[in-house]
Amino acid sequence: MDFGPNLVNLLVAAGLSALIGFEREYNNRDAGLRTHIMVGLGAALFTIVGAELGVDRTRMAAQVVSGIGFLGAGTIFRAGDNVKGLTTAAGMWTVAGIGVAAGFGMLLLATTATVVALVVLFGLLPVVERIGSKNNAGKGDDTND
Repeated sequence: MDFGPNLVNLLVAAGLSALIGFEREYNNRDAGLRTHIMVGLGAALFTIVGAELGVDRTRMAAQVVSGIGFLGAGTIFRAGDNVKGLTTAAGMWTVAGIGVAAGFGMLLLATTATVVALVVLFGLLPVVERIGSKNNAGKGDDTND
């Protein structure tokens, strides 16, 4: 086992996950910086360990997706007509994917996904808020998520 590349992959997963977690923290959302770092780091770690043990890559990725689905489901709840937590759950799912990509050494893909996610989270928030103000305060979306 060559520890150097694995260490880089873990650090990249943690760093990219931190960027998304920062956005969630900045906007005072439930799952913030530490949660997103832990999800991305954990996904990368399971991916690296699985690859080192010779586990089929598709099976390893599928198990990460299943596991994060369980965590994400716990962040979603319904309050009357409003559903809250969807963006938080989707963000954790995306960070898990970023962690898997980084764990497999696909650092450019992980970085690109992070940039796209940040554009969605930061860049589209004003659009969602504007649409939400005309459509019953974003009912069904998670502008308050």
